[in-house]
Amino acid sequence: MQELQSYRKIIHVDMDAFYASVEQLDNPELRGKPLAVGGSEIRGVVSAASYEARKFGVRSAMSGVQARKNCPTLIFVPPRFERYKEISKHIRKIFYDYTDLVEPLSLDEAYLDVTENKKGNPSATLIAQEIRKRIFDELGLTASAGISVNKFVAKIASDYNKPNGQKTINPEEVASFLEGLDVKKFYGIGKVTTEKMYHHGIFTGKDLKAKTHEYLEEHFGKSGAQYYNIVRGIHNSEVKPNRITKSVAAEHTFNENLTSEVFMSERLERIAQELEKRLKKYSISGKTITLKIKYSDFTTQTRSKTLPYFIADKGLLFETAKELLYQERMKESVRLLGISLNNLNTEVKKSVVVQLRFEF
Repeated sequence: MQELQSYRKIIHVDMDAFYASVEQLDNPELRGKPLAVGGSEIRGVVSAASYEARKFGVRSAMSGVQARKNCPTLIFVPPRFERYKEISKHIRKIFYDYTDLVEPLSLDEAYLDVTENKKGNPSATLIAQEIRKRIFDELGLTASAGISVNKFVAKIASDYNKPNGQKTINPEEVASFLEGLDVKKFYGIGKVTTEKMYHHGIFTGKDLKAKTHEYLEEHFGKSGAQYYNIVRGIHNSEVKPNRITKSVAAEHTFNENLTSEVFMSERLERIAQELEKRLKKYSISGKTITLKIKYSDFTTQTRSKTLPYFIADKGLLFETAKELLYQERMKESVRLLGISLNNLNTEVKKSVVVQLRFEF
């Protein structure tokens, strides 16, 4: 008798237009209307858009000016992160009723490993349905979910029937599902890589699967090995209940574009002070300082420097960021500056995961 292959049961839960949905929940007058959460439409950037706004092409990270052009009737509301955090905590409490293996990715999405769960339910599909129903019943918000054998496939699946839907990719369906997808649907393959793949005649998962390991590494570098594996459904990253912080950052978008490096230096000092507060709150320090510069044409540039020792002090953060600022001349006026700290003292060795056997 052939031995039953072991798989994990992974659910990816993704709230639907979370920030915008919370605003519509709290203010009934906004329901059914195109809504953007973000700064002012003149200088701001869209943090989230309701589904009514998305029909007009309004998307997160879009400038407020462009969003208004796309949708003249768009309503802008400022973000209320404390409220979003409050609701996110409630959602996570629901998750923990089913499993302790919860890996939050942000306030509005998380991975759950329900291979063994607190309800003793053998069906990950039914668990996902129950979680989504509880979120709606208790909070009045909708969520979508993807269910499959690993995090990569589950995340793709959660976007398949959005909003307020879910999709299960069973073990025997993974290969055909991935082969039929456009490569732009693969999580982790962005716009630039998609265009490059198209140029190489790689349009679908089936096309990608036809390429050898050597070919993909030759044309896509280190990521080639990852593409070779994921299109075959190989993704062994376990759900990490305590995600390791890899970066801490602080940034600011200015009301008016800055052209003087002196003014930029003044703003950087305030940003360094804010970053120091965040680092000290969690007793984090790091070695690699990165300066982020977003220009008036919305292009972004980063400059980094790695020190031989860990730092968390505002003075050292500011001096290093200022050094990076003066490293080369600005190509345009600047609308945003940010400082991030990487190579942190939080990094630890990865744990070993053992896959359990179950009926999917």
